[in-house]
Amino acid sequence: MDIFEACSSINDHVQSGNDLSARNELIKVLDFHEREGIFYSPLVNHLIREVGLYPYLNPETSSWEDRFIYESFKVNVGFESPVTLHREQSLILKKLLEGKSLAVSAPTSFGKSFVIDAFISINKPQNIVIIVPTIALADETRRRLQQKFSDEYKVITTTDIEVSNKNIFIFPQERAISYIPKLESIDILVIDEFYKASVEYDKERASSLLRAMIQLGKISKQKYFLAPNISTLKDNPFTRDVEFIHLDFNTVYLEKHDLYKVIGSDVTKKSAALLSLIKDRHQKTLIYAGTYSNITQISNLIIDKLSPRKGGILTDFSRWLSKNYSRNWVLTSLVDRGFGVHNGKLHRSLSQIQIKLFEIEDGLKGIISTSSIIEGVNTSAENVIIWKNKNGRSKLNDFTYRNIIGRGGRMFKHFVGNIYLLDTPPDPAESQLTIDFPDDLLPDLDENEFKQDLTSDQVAKIISYKEEMADLLGVETYYSIYSQKIFQSSNASTILKVVREIAKDPSEWKNLSYLNSSNPDDWDYSLYRILKIVPAGWDASYTAIVNFTKAISNGWELPFPELVENLNDQNISIDDFFGLERSVSYKLSALLNDVNLLLKKILKDPSVDISPFIFKVSHAFLPPVVYQLEEYGLPRMISRKLQDANVINFEQKDVDLHDIINTFLGMSVQDIVSNVLTLDKFDIFILEYFYDGIMLKR
Repeated sequence: MDIFEACSSINDHVQSGNDLSARNELIKVLDFHEREGIFYSPLVNHLIREVGLYPYLNPETSSWEDRFIYESFKVNVGFESPVTLHREQSLILKKLLEGKSLAVSAPTSFGKSFVIDAFISINKPQNIVIIVPTIALADETRRRLQQKFSDEYKVITTTDIEVSNKNIFIFPQERAISYIPKLESIDILVIDEFYKASVEYDKERASSLLRAMIQLGKISKQKYFLAPNISTLKDNPFTRDVEFIHLDFNTVYLEKHDLYKVIGSDVTKKSAALLSLIKDRHQKTLIYAGTYSNITQISNLIIDKLSPRKGGILTDFSRWLSKNYSRNWVLTSLVDRGFGVHNGKLHRSLSQIQIKLFEIEDGLKGIISTSSIIEGVNTSAENVIIWKNKNGRSKLNDFTYRNIIGRGGRMFKHFVGNIYLLDTPPDPAESQLTIDFPDDLLPDLDENEFKQDLTSDQVAKIISYKEEMADLLGVETYYSIYSQKIFQSSNASTILKVVREIAKDPSEWKNLSYLNSSNPDDWDYSLYRILKIVPAGWDASYTAIVNFTKAISNGWELPFPELVENLNDQNISIDDFFGLERSVSYKLSALLNDVNLLLKKILKDPSVDISPFIFKVSHAFLPPVVYQLEEYGLPRMISRKLQDANVINFEQKDVDLHDIINTFLGMSVQDIVSNVLTLDKFDIFILEYFYDGIMLKR
């Protein structure tokens, strides 16, 4: 590369006002400097300043004017030393500090988290609520903020934790609702990936996010909504009081390789292309599979064609998986070859451990994923491979496609992200975000409050729903339920179905109390009855769900491999296990909770209260803190070892997650290792990772 000629071309783009081209060309020049070990000249530094990429400035080789900019854009983001923001980050931070509410669309590589951290450091708000789309992203956000602000704030990610004087709440939307009665006001409400409020992008959960946005918005002084790749925001009542800012400010360059043009529909050529990209390379690679079946196909290809690695941390991890999960599991063999899997079903701690291993030099060199990789974590890689233009059963749209390839490259790590397309990408399209009222949300609305935004048909549906509910429950009972917003289910039609079922024969529902029996064989009738209320969307048969629920009822006492082996007799594999545990602990427990609340209101019989059973189901029959600690990256198997060694009693009553965290902070990893002789080498690695996420690191 002729650096002077390249700089001349970049300057021409700057002079003509084409910032995007100037920035892209400059990033390629910086990548060349990085690969060749060349120091930035004053000219290169000046061009960095011109395009607004201030963090990339090298103050040692800059002119005094450029050094001044580098220092001027430094802010406190919670680290010991201040960090230089780029031009657009500084713009967003300035508006937030002025008290403005914003909805910002910016690329994946923008660095939005620095803005949040800087706002907290500078403005010192009392209560911050951050809504994220997944529990995995909640933990990643918690780790970052815990390390910076836990001396000043209580960082809360689970329900039933007492609030403090200053709090940072980090939740998926369904958990956030439960804290509304405990908060008089919120200083700033942050909604990450707020595009999911549109049914176009998240049909299943848009209603629950909108419910959170409405209720939390009423007590929020300021709002900060974040999303990638949104061109325009259509007027709607949910974002009407915020300023929309679309930024096309990238900090890395994406180099696309259209291999699909040679591959066509030839599966053999596609497999060969994938293997050639991953076989001998040491760069980190994300492989987007698109579907669970494609993950299996790619995993089998890698296991069949690549030789296992010997020694090192991945061998330790593979042995740990064999011992703690299953020796016959595909992931165990895949890890031996340097690859992991990310999907929405795995145990939370297991997903986090893999991401950690992906981010260290001698760890995983690749991860095969569904779209969970763009929703669950903020990781990125030097290479992104698109295996299939699919997102589940549907084809990828341009919006999701750009989100996936946006994982290529990372500031200060990979100036250039290589995108290898093994399948035809979707056609480019402008992304207008339209947020409407879904039918499932309508019964939660006051038709008078939103009358300007509702159609006459929607108003009629609200009134009809309320009239039927009041008729079935009685006016006083219904409005008591409505005013308290007590239901966990986001599906109003499901609540109506439950009420209709109970209304047919209220006394028959008293049999539900059998769920409190200590004998799992007593649960069958009640569980089947509950499941039949919602006939679809369980990802398994009623029989599988009932048998699984009964089987895991002693899961804290049995070693996990033994639990899996017992379920094999019922044709439930280890991969099925993860999906079923998620359905039971979240979806089934939420439905049971809604049924229980209605029964208490209708029957007014204290003996018909299945709260004890719901509590157990919602924690997968584990001690609550053990289940919650998995979100913090500590697997239940290690908690069991600590329990058996009498180091920590996770079974004690009246102890919450923060009490247990404080217990951990009262001792070191070495203290635990000295007292728990059953811990192996990889257990200790996990413990160190867990401690890394709970300790202040200022």
